[in-house]
Amino acid sequence: METKTSNEYKQVIDRCKELFQKKTIDYGTSWRIMRLSSITDQIFIKAQRIRSVQEKGNQKISDPLEDDFVGIINYSLIALIQISLKDEDRMEIPFEDLEPIYDEWVARTKGLLEDKNHDYGEAWRDMRVSSMTDIILMKLFRLKQIEDNQGKTLVSEGIEANYQDMINYAVFCLIKLGYHHAK
Repeated sequence: METKTSNEYKQVIDRCKELFQKKTIDYGTSWRIMRLSSITDQIFIKAQRIRSVQEKGNQKISDPLEDDFVGIINYSLIALIQISLKDEDRMEIPFEDLEPIYDEWVARTKGLLEDKNHDYGEAWRDMRVSSMTDIILMKLFRLKQIEDNQGKTLVSEGIEANYQDMINYAVFCLIKLGYHHAK
């Protein structure tokens, strides 16, 4: 069933995927050289900038915060793609080969969102963007700890689930910021 959230989610992800495709054409898949910990740190930089600007109430670099949320989404998807391609040796992979993997992770992540929305009743709609930014940062610190433990956890969800949660919270932030309407 197509819901308001499902439609808004699709609009945000469509814009993220379009940017991912264009950057893949411009830069190739240079990100293939990155270890998961480096991708996590790249996401951390974006989330930390968002929080810093939120706390200061102004910014000196004119890049919109929405771009950083898009970066969180696409870098999280890059991490999930890297996990999927762990046995792939190619450094350069054409977008046409990446697209089905990107789409598969988006579908799985959206499915997770729909399950959680069912149980939590779309509580995110009443949350502040700043709170969701903090949750993204918390997820990053969790990921760093899991990475430092060589991916082993005792009772916690794994690496993939944390990347997926960050994608979903970043999508929520973009929806709240009206990104799905603008173009």
